[in-house]
Amino acid sequence: MAETVIPILPCPSIDELLDFYRALGFEETSYQKSPNPYCGVRLRGIELQFFGMKSYDPTTSYSTCYVLTDDVDGLHAAFRASLKAAYGKVPTRGLPRIGALKDMAYGVRQFLMTDPGGNCIRIGQPIADSFEYPAVPKERYARALHQATLFAESKGDHAAAARVIDRALENERDVPGSEAAPAGPTALQLFQLLVLRAETAAQLDGSTAAIPWLDRADAVELDATERESVRDVLRRAAELRDAVS
Repeated sequence: MAETVIPILPCPSIDELLDFYRALGFEETSYQKSPNPYCGVRLRGIELQFFGMKSYDPTTSYSTCYVLTDDVDGLHAAFRASLKAAYGKVPTRGLPRIGALKDMAYGVRQFLMTDPGGNCIRIGQPIADSFEYPAVPKERYARALHQATLFAESKGDHAAAARVIDRALENERDVPGSEAAPAGPTALQLFQLLVLRAETAAQLDGSTAAIPWLDRADAVELDATERESVRDVLRRAAELRDAVS
C-alpha cells in the first residue's frame, strides 16, 4: 500500500497564501471559505494544504515541513525567478522570503522558503549517505564557519551567526598576508566568513548593510580551484549585490 503525507499548515489568509503559491507555479487543488477557510496547492510531487486562522500571527510561526527533491538547484532558480516576477525583486527578508542555496554539514543541499503565513518550507536534496551532524571542527575558523552557518541556516538566528563571525575575525592578525598570517584564516575561510557575514548583515539591517562585508570579500584573492570550490558562495555574493541595485 502506498502512502502520501500532506502537511496542513496555518495562515491568517488562505487567499494571500494562494496568490503566493500560484506565483511560484503551484496549482490550486482545493478551496473552501466556509465553514472553515481551507485550501491546497500542488507542484509536481509537492502538495501542501493550509487552514485559515484570523488571529494567527505569521511572524511568530514555528510551522515547517521538509521537501526532498532530486532537483534542488532547478527549484531554487525557478522559485527565485517567479518571486522576482511577482514582487519586482527577490524577497530575502520579512514575509515572504527565500533563502540561499547551500550545502549543509548534515548531508543535504538545501534552501529555505517562508510563505506569507510564516510557514518555513525547507527544500533539500541529499548529497551524502548520512544526515548525521559531523563533529564540530576544532580549528578556529572552520569551527566559526560551521557554527555560524548552523545558526543562520538551521535556526534562522542571524544575530548569533554574526556574533560568531565577529569574534572569529576580531583581531587584525586575522588577515592573510599579515605578519601573523599563519594564525589567521586561509583565504578560502576568510572569503566564506565575510560573505556569510554580509548575508547576516542584510538580514539584520537591510541589503545595503551587506556592502562593506562584500567589499572585503572581493579583496580576498582566490585561485581558480578555490573559486570553483565556493561557486555557491560566489553566487550568493552576487545575489546580495543585486539586491541593492
